[in-house]
Amino acid sequence: MKRRRSVSVVILVLAASVACPAQQTPAGKSSQYAIGADISFLPQAEQQGAVFKENGVAKPALEILRDHGYNWVRLRIFNSPATLPNNLDYTLAAAKRAKAMGFRLLLDFHYADDWADPGHQPTPVAWRELSHQQLVDAVFAYTRDTIASFRNAGVMPDMVQVGNEITHGMLWPDGKLPENWDRFAELVKAGIDGVSAGSGTDPHPAIMIHIDRGGDIAGTKYFFDKLLSYKIQFDVIGQSYYPWWHGSLNDLRANLEFTIREYGKDVYIVETAYNWEPGNYMKRPGPFPETPEGQRDFLDEVNRIVMEAPGAHGKGVFWWEPAVRGELVQRGFFDGDGNVLPVIAVYDRFARY
Repeated sequence: MKRRRSVSVVILVLAASVACPAQQTPAGKSSQYAIGADISFLPQAEQQGAVFKENGVAKPALEILRDHGYNWVRLRIFNSPATLPNNLDYTLAAAKRAKAMGFRLLLDFHYADDWADPGHQPTPVAWRELSHQQLVDAVFAYTRDTIASFRNAGVMPDMVQVGNEITHGMLWPDGKLPENWDRFAELVKAGIDGVSAGSGTDPHPAIMIHIDRGGDIAGTKYFFDKLLSYKIQFDVIGQSYYPWWHGSLNDLRANLEFTIREYGKDVYIVETAYNWEPGNYMKRPGPFPETPEGQRDFLDEVNRIVMEAPGAHGKGVFWWEPAVRGELVQRGFFDGDGNVLPVIAVYDRFARY
């Protein structure tokens, strides 16, 4: 992101998963429902003097999240960022802090020095003169060494994204879609193999493939049908869902139902957000008012749709990003003065007993 069956039974399942320790499988996957947040900007915001508050009292943002049921964090990592903070050292430090507080970790490889999303997937500067095979080798080695760094630091990710919103490929122009599916598939496989190699004897993190087609059945089917034709092995599907780009809430529900029935995999809404003041719906009505209460109601409804997905395969929701400041502050969980907004309470009824 840069821009981006019974309800009672499902609620009981979620409440139990929040209150009880997650069950681990031999592959290192977790059955825990993810109440998640991308906090990649948080350490930078704190370093720049941002103060976050609850009930008028200063409190670390991670504590606020944890106290309201959040149990997963997502951290992006860039290869050699020039203007953004998300390099290896920064991300390791954020991971150590989150893990020490009991959070599980989703690590998001962008395979770029800057934002990678459907509109641009820039190859890192250091890799731009490489041949395709050299690029495959670089993806493998970089992923292996990064995961090994997390393992050695005692903060092994619980889940890893091999690429960010890779609907149109990655590492352009080599892995750009739809032109270069064969090359793209080799790059994805190299990333997955790198996660395995970097994990050593530890349980391997679950592998997520992340696209930006939250409300788009046709786009989701095209991408995953083609990807699976290359026999790529992965564990879970991640979708971005921003309603001003990705369709209505009914579109989201329909696509989750289709994806689960078609592919039999767990699905996460790994990016979503909504404004607490007007911004995206200035000229047309949105599904909720762009107010603090409307933001809260949006997350509540998205979460309900994920919880009601068939076979309990809807596994969680990640907000992008609660602690964002600057021009995108309206999508965060805190107002311009750092006060936490009503959206923070959405999961209270599941996490408290």
